[in-house]
Amino acid sequence: MVYCDILFSDKLNRFYYGSTQLLPAERLDMHINQHYGQNKYTAKTDDWKLFLEIKCNTVEQARKIEKFIKRMKSKKYINSLKSNPTKVNWLIENI
Repeated sequence: MVYCDILFSDKLNRFYYGSTQLLPAERLDMHINQHYGQNKYTAKTDDWKLFLEIKCNTVEQARKIEKFIKRMKSKKYINSLKSNPTKVNWLIENI
């Protein structure tokens, strides 16, 4: 399975978007434990929480959805994805 995942940090009040072939909980643990290095964005804090995971069919689809969400540059849009599953379905079907 491939995922586009969105993490949120209360301390930074920021989202982080990524795509992975790991289970999102595994990837979250790797970010919290600075597996990707101390100079990476997620290393700035250790309070990341899994905000949303989107199951995708392919790695390419997960990356396209990740890029689409990044281009939106909107916390309001990201929050709407969590509260409105039809928006997530639209992403899966159209991106």
